[in-house]
Amino acid sequence: MNSIAKAIIDAHGGITQWRKFTKVQADLSQGGALWAIKSQPGVLDTTTVTVSTDRQWASHEPFGTLASRSDFMGRRIALLDAANQVLQERMQPRTSFEGHKLETPWDPLQLAFFAGCAMWTYLNTPFLLAWDGVVCEDAGTWTERGETWRKIEVRYPDSLEVFSNAQAIYVDSDNLVRRLDYDVEIAGNTAGAHYVGDYITVSGIRFPTRRRIYPRLPDGQAIPEPLVVSIDVNNITLS
Repeated sequence: MNSIAKAIIDAHGGITQWRKFTKVQADLSQGGALWAIKSQPGVLDTTTVTVSTDRQWASHEPFGTLASRSDFMGRRIALLDAANQVLQERMQPRTSFEGHKLETPWDPLQLAFFAGCAMWTYLNTPFLLAWDGVVCEDAGTWTERGETWRKIEVRYPDSLEVFSNAQAIYVDSDNLVRRLDYDVEIAGNTAGAHYVGDYITVSGIRFPTRRRIYPRLPDGQAIPEPLVVSIDVNNITLS
């Protein structure tokens, strides 16, 4: 972990405090255009997500009316019933997205993979900067909304299932994350600008509770319409 990663992680509570916990749980209220585009409207409008902090695992419960919960483990995705019996399962789920464009519909397992990959990354950020194989470097300043932020380029290892290996994090003068950039490879390399805000402190860790994701142009500017995904996060707990 270099000095850039340490400064950002310290601003969010520090790695020592973070490593006291192995799970984060939160209630989600979600909206935006993506779910209907992918033929999965309403499934995850209201749900509770749990993610691991020490391994790549996430679960959404309930998973609409389709399953009691999902089970995301990176290289495997499954939907489970109330007795934890497997209803549907897919190994190497990323391969099922080959040839997809933004408008290509998803099946339930693809939705579960996307949602698990997303929330595992979101709730573990910025502490993923201390993960083995993750590297980051300063990419200069970025001016937006009348503020000057610092842009940090991040490279994730192939061992992690993330939207794209090359991403970016923008932090403000307090080193709090304000925006994430990535290309959603499993949705036709769709470029996203993901804004976060309304921070709260839970068990000594700083979490944003408001997330809004918009299309991103090649020059890095975000387009205000359409709102691709909205996520409001409540009742965060660590254990």
